[in-house]
Amino acid sequence: MQLTVIGSGDAFGSGGRLQTCFHVAAGETEFLIDCGATATIGFNGLGLDPNRVATIFITHLHGDHYAGLVWWMLHAEHVARRTVPLAVVGPPGIAERYRQVAEALFPGSSTREHRFALKFHEITAGEPQVFGGVQVTAYPVSHPSGAPSHALRFVCAGKVLGFSGDTEWVEALVEVAADADLYISECFAYDRPTPYHMVWCGADNSIEANLPRITANRILLTHMSTPMLEQAGEVASERVMISEDGMVLQL
Repeated sequence: MQLTVIGSGDAFGSGGRLQTCFHVAAGETEFLIDCGATATIGFNGLGLDPNRVATIFITHLHGDHYAGLVWWMLHAEHVARRTVPLAVVGPPGIAERYRQVAEALFPGSSTREHRFALKFHEITAGEPQVFGGVQVTAYPVSHPSGAPSHALRFVCAGKVLGFSGDTEWVEALVEVAADADLYISECFAYDRPTPYHMVWCGADNSIEANLPRITANRILLTHMSTPMLEQAGEVASERVMISEDGMVLQL
């Protein structure tokens, strides 16, 4: 399994980073985890082929995690000339939220017929489901977005990958990260807690305080604010890495 960080930024592009998007190539399948508004910019910059992506998994319905779907579909139709099917998997309401945003930005775009089959799937927390050969389990987290927000745990090609999505600390993250080959955690703040987001240190519910319970082999911090980026060099743990746009990890 190979993970490429397309975008590791927060909603504001702190540090000049692109919004959340991870590309995973595992065996014969390729998929995305989240699709922030800058996803196609990242793909173009890295020379990746969007037509090889079979499934896009969305953690929650905030624009920096799903709005890139609008440009993705336009690019698929007019630039990539996609013909292979595409599945979008997200929380309840994902199809309607996509339609609303697409119509606001590009009127008529959501009702055009594509040359490729596009299907939206709603996922609820608690039960593993399989899409395109990828097993995914959603876990409820604490991050209001007008729909359920999820952490996701993936099993594919014999590897396990967990992602917190955006959330403050919740106990479900222990299970999301359990013995994973890689656990990706948002880490918006360094030592000043922000509601509904993770903080690295200085609190009982910080990532650092819970490291003994996060049993993933490696941990990748992402979605960092400017203050967190300025202090990222102070993160002291052999298991913890700081994400960078364009980073490639072999699992």
